[in-house]
Amino acid sequence: MATIDEFHNIAMQIGTVLVAEFIEGADKLLRLEVDFGTKLVTKEDGTQEEVKDVRQILSGIRACYSPEQLIGKQFPFVTNLEPRTMRGLVSHGMILAVKTEDGGAVLLHPDKTVSPGRPLS
Repeated sequence: MATIDEFHNIAMQIGTVLVAEFIEGADKLLRLEVDFGTKLVTKEDGTQEEVKDVRQILSGIRACYSPEQLIGKQFPFVTNLEPRTMRGLVSHGMILAVKTEDGGAVLLHPDKTVSPGRPLS
């Protein structure tokens, strides 16, 4: 069982899928480019600037969703996982889904459009 403090260490944000595509040779994975709004970055001179936070996320949902079904839609993602390499590509997060009885997946999504990067609470 996880403690509430452990749960609070998991960062979950809403992201908007900008790009979704098949990965050559992968029968389960889709490659997503996801917009998480902006983030503050410290430059070498110590100043900070806001930059677009777009991340590549790989997801094993190819059997359940086509790329066209995902583009422009918003979903919750875990955003503070260690990067993971699959099929030579690095994934920087994980989309949240519900496993169905038949082994498929159903993606969760907000019922209203929200700003990318908004945290889940």
